[in-house]
Amino acid sequence: MSKRLKVLVHGTGFAGEGHAEAFRAAGAEIVGIVGRTPEVVKDVAAKLAIPYAGTDWAAALEACRPDVVSIATPGGAHYDPIKQAIAAGCHVFCDKPMTTTGATAVELAVLAEKKGVKTAYAASFRYTPSVLHAKRLVAEGAIGEPTEIECISHFNLERDIPFGWSHRAEDGGGRLNNNFTHTLSIVTSIVGENILGLAGEVRDDLGKAPIVKGVHNFATRRNFIPENLDDPTLEWGESNVEWSYTVMGQIESELAKKPVSVLFKHGGLVPRFNEDHIVFYGTKGAIYLKGHYGSGQLYYYGENKDWEALPLPADIEAAMPDVSGETELCWHILAQDFIKDIQGEPVQPYPTFAEGSQYQQIIDQIRNDDPWTAPSALR
Repeated sequence: MSKRLKVLVHGTGFAGEGHAEAFRAAGAEIVGIVGRTPEVVKDVAAKLAIPYAGTDWAAALEACRPDVVSIATPGGAHYDPIKQAIAAGCHVFCDKPMTTTGATAVELAVLAEKKGVKTAYAASFRYTPSVLHAKRLVAEGAIGEPTEIECISHFNLERDIPFGWSHRAEDGGGRLNNNFTHTLSIVTSIVGENILGLAGEVRDDLGKAPIVKGVHNFATRRNFIPENLDDPTLEWGESNVEWSYTVMGQIESELAKKPVSVLFKHGGLVPRFNEDHIVFYGTKGAIYLKGHYGSGQLYYYGENKDWEALPLPADIEAAMPDVSGETELCWHILAQDFIKDIQGEPVQPYPTFAEGSQYQQIIDQIRNDDPWTAPSALR
């Protein structure tokens, strides 16, 4: 029997708690958790029955001697902890974005490869049941050869969410880092991982946000929107990231003779009139997935020339973890595969720092309004 792997978590918010629960469900032992604020990290550790709680990452690595670290902080706080963990010989599970720049992401990917540690990159909405169903149908030839893909989403986010990491590029904010990473991962998981080229444009249509103290959990930030936004004593922070983007590109697919065209259109602050969706078109049909990450009902357009709602196959449904929340479900699946891989068990390919570093390079180029063409090698 494989030994129970020890996991140290970095981050005490929504992602930190979610990662801890995912690894625990995968059979790992959560030996410690690290956060910025002593009171918060102690409370979370007590809530989750984690024996070690601290604010010093290097000290935690030394005290806990983990086999795996789980990085669940905003992207701006990833680089140093990951670099230290790799140096300590730990396998690394990292939420998106991997870092804040392509250069630092590539550096970490190279370090991990040289050290011989495994990595997982949690652009993980590719694991929702409907996406897995679509992947199976496309592989079976249900739409013929894939020809084009359309990813459309409108989030209508509250403009007055308190100023924080999501508003700053240096902290890992922006819709490319936190939305595009998921949709790109979904698309490549279905038609192929070889991205031939991408080009796009971004727009910051927010400008500023109120500065409010006491926001520790990203999932509850809406609760801190000030009641009086006209209060003259209220401080404001300036956004320096995109809140909308349009990206077009081509992906090579073993399922098609020609490159597959893809469109990613996201408006973070604009209202939706109809459903967000992801659609896969082919020479013989199409698959429509409802929802911004395609996690809703799947519809199939085939020989009968009409859209038909297809039920989720029983085996896919049975394989899903018993957990509430799509984000949490996807973390559970990826953590399970990561643990199995570390222990030498066979698993399907999952996103690693190879994809994470590639995505960061692409995001840099899109933000610079510079078309990105895939190099012959990642690095």
